[in-house]
Amino acid sequence: MPSFSSSTRDIPQVKAVPRHIAIIMDGNGRWAKQRLLPRAAGHKRGVELVREVVKACVARGVEYLTLFAFSSENWRRPAEEVSMLKQLFIMALEREAEKLHRNGIRLRVVGDLTPFGRKITELVARAEQLTRANGNMTLTIAANYGGRWDLLQAMQRVIESMPEQRGAFTEEQLAGCLAMAYAPEPDLFIRTGGEQRISNFLLWQLAYSEFYFTDTLWPDFDAAALDQAIASYQRRERRFGRTSEQLEIAAEAPPSRRELA
Repeated sequence: MPSFSSSTRDIPQVKAVPRHIAIIMDGNGRWAKQRLLPRAAGHKRGVELVREVVKACVARGVEYLTLFAFSSENWRRPAEEVSMLKQLFIMALEREAEKLHRNGIRLRVVGDLTPFGRKITELVARAEQLTRANGNMTLTIAANYGGRWDLLQAMQRVIESMPEQRGAFTEEQLAGCLAMAYAPEPDLFIRTGGEQRISNFLLWQLAYSEFYFTDTLWPDFDAAALDQAIASYQRRERRFGRTSEQLEIAAEAPPSRRELA
């Protein structure tokens, strides 16, 4: 498993295109309501939109794309809607795994999949195995995921693997046990649909991410909307605790020998 730097300990390399984009895909139900359609129609359109955004991210050089598909709190929704979302998840896994593989995209799914049942668990395992060696981009689907759950399960794993340390754990050890330890921290966090909160998503990993909130509902968030979010990111000054003057000095400094190698 690769080792990535922490934004609270190190200064990550900043690129014009975000290396990792994380998105809360919000607004499917409202999109359907505006069109006098059942909520299911909005969710189906939302699944279709995922294909377009994945394709756009690959074309722009994004290395990691993480999508919040189903939170640990979404079980509170009406039973018929939860059942429909599970069926959409099954259909997407059955139909999209081969397409992702043909396009060189690796699929990872994070979250507690047990409540979804054996069929979804097996489909996820099959899709992850099929695409495990692909390197064009890593697409992560967060399903029955919660940031607090992630921190709790990571701590439990650390305790079980290193009981002799009696709780004196380091940030690196905890980070290595998080569900997305295989990916760098998101550079850009996007939430569609007008809400301005992170809703228990990637609580650890978003410490120094740039946030972008848009009123655009997820089914309307196309490649052009993605470009607007990336353009907003490119106008940000990512200081990671430093001053603007320090950034200017760093930009003027000659490249190190390592950078020239």
